[in-house]
Amino acid sequence: MTQHPGIGKTLLAADHATNYLEAGDGKPLFLLHGSGPGVSAWTNWGKVMPELATDFRVIAPDIAGFGFTEFKADSKYDIKLWVKHLIGILDALKIERASFVGNSFGGALSVGLALFAPGRVDKLVLLGTPAGEFEQTPGLRSAWEYEPSMENMERTMRLFPFDQSIITEEMVRTRYEASARPGTQEALRRLIPKPNTEGPTLVRGFPRESLEKISSRALVLHGREDRVVPLQCGQLLAATIPKADLHVFGQCGHWVQTERRDDFLRLVRAFAA
Repeated sequence: MTQHPGIGKTLLAADHATNYLEAGDGKPLFLLHGSGPGVSAWTNWGKVMPELATDFRVIAPDIAGFGFTEFKADSKYDIKLWVKHLIGILDALKIERASFVGNSFGGALSVGLALFAPGRVDKLVLLGTPAGEFEQTPGLRSAWEYEPSMENMERTMRLFPFDQSIITEEMVRTRYEASARPGTQEALRRLIPKPNTEGPTLVRGFPRESLEKISSRALVLHGREDRVVPLQCGQLLAATIPKADLHVFGQCGHWVQTERRDDFLRLVRAFAA
């Protein structure tokens, strides 16, 4: 049986057997995946890693409880654990300081690292990253309510991009198979607020007063038609992080790195270099 392409090397970080992908040489550049059913480093970054690896040492881990990294039912999965896990990955790889490209949840984790361990962060690239307070979107609600099946996976995935044609049967199948692993959906539901039965559900990211303390340079990338994390979050990040720039992509949803791949690669290469 062929090994899943998302299975790479293994290291121990924060007492979790951690799966990660690595390619290239040069300045270390971490790619941090988002949330959502069946998410992993491979599903988020597999199509852009080879190009970025021509300029950087690219490391894409599966964060604790996600992808092919260990899930522990008795662990409290929260931002403190995930930051500890990320620092453990840096230490295991003997990397003192790196730049971080974070998609959605991965962006929030990058912000957390920049706040709690600023000496480990060079630059930040934040894609579709939650910030402040906003009403839970259809994309986040669907991710919480998801139960593993091909049909449910396709229904959820169609809330993420603007251009529906980028969703292929292979993408749906790969993410469905990953979502069906024991503990996967349980870990995801610890990250996303349970939807209210009546009225809006509030989602809270890092507040303005925290974002103002970030000392790293940041590039904020956001899709104008994002139905998972609204554009207002990207605008708040750019308006609040002192050294931040904002690029908004028209006719683009939550997957900037996939929907606007060439532009994403150009911008990240120029910024992170």
